Amino acid sequence: MQMPETYDAVIVGGGPAGATAAHELAQRGLRVLLLDRGGRIKPCGGAIPPRLIRDFGVPDHLLVARARCARMVAPSGHRVDIPIEGGFVGLVDRAEFDEWLRERAVAAGAQRVTGDFTAIERDPDGTAAVCYQQREGRRPGPGAATRVRARAVVGADGARSEVARQTVPGFDRGKFVFAYHEIVAAPAQAPGYDRDRCDVIYDGRISPDFYGWVFPHGATASVGTGSADKGFSLRASVARLRESAGLAGADTLRREGAPIPLKPLPRWDNGRDVVLAGDAAGVVAPASGEGIYYAMVGGQFAAEAVTELLRTGDSRALAGARRRFMREHGTVFRVLGIMQWFWYANDRRRERFVKICEDRDVQQLTFESYMNKTLSRRKPMAQVRIFFKDLAHLLGLARV
Repeated sequence: MQMPETYDAVIVGGGPAGATAAHELAQRGLRVLLLDRGGRIKPCGGAIPPRLIRDFGVPDHLLVARARCARMVAPSGHRVDIPIEGGFVGLVDRAEFDEWLRERAVAAGAQRVTGDFTAIERDPDGTAAVCYQQREGRRPGPGAATRVRARAVVGADGARSEVARQTVPGFDRGKFVFAYHEIVAAPAQAPGYDRDRCDVIYDGRISPDFYGWVFPHGATASVGTGSADKGFSLRASVARLRESAGLAGADTLRREGAPIPLKPLPRWDNGRDVVLAGDAAGVVAPASGEGIYYAMVGGQFAAEAVTELLRTGDSRALAGARRRFMREHGTVFRVLGIMQWFWYANDRRRERFVKICEDRDVQQLTFESYMNKTLSRRKPMAQVRIFFKDLAHLLGLARV
């Protein structure tokens, strides 16, 4: 019986986390297999901060739009426009962006295959065997069950990861919202739409526990929302968003929906040879729902952990991926989690939240933190003023 091929690392999932991990590992000269389902696009507004563009070398041609303003909309219809001074938020189309990431991994030396992951088994010597069903286009290929050996596995197969379910303790402790968006053809002019502005709508009619968005994508636009309430109609909500933005009659090009994690899993590895990254690890930021940057950073950290495992043979190296991520970004996730829990609880609080966003100190510090992916430590007196303003809103002492 012919022995299956052996790889240094098999990456399950070809989104930003998996493709980044594959690229990083292939650049190190390791033998890498990238297993991607194909034909799958995650619902996403597509916003990426300047730090991602800079750190990961994203070329200009992938930026389908550059937003220079963010509009926050309260339940009452009150609007706060926040200019993005001295920069912009880049917008990408996930279909093109994710494919570029996968092709970059291949160019670095990764082998790419399209297929559906089925299981991780163990060979007699204890080596992991990754089983998958090959695909031809979007359909599983007939009789194309395949098995490869892997010294290490990166599970980057999205929220409710099958790799995590099979191998990682605590996989079932994740929290999710379900996101849905529609990619529509953007008109040259529409009364409520601006090609240079990202609209974020905080309104219980749009989402009882999250928010809605209208993001420009150049010739198209992403209109979407999310909620953990299974009885809430996301499609009806998106229809209302499209109408308010003047996009009701725009051609619908794609419809996509998927669960989005909002809390990092307590553990990202199996203590042996599997580590998680991206949505599989739960690294989408609470409150904002931002995931692309954190997925790519998580893929990078997973690759570093796998490299250390293969170099030393010490499985404890895999825990370093989560440890490093939480050291660098855990505080941001905790702060955003508290924000979502409190400010998204009802429309009265959402109204106050948008009101706070009028404050120039809040605007500057928020965007400085977003653009650079760190909590700003500059302007300490501004932060003191923000604290007392927030306290006034929390106690209902501020006028709305």
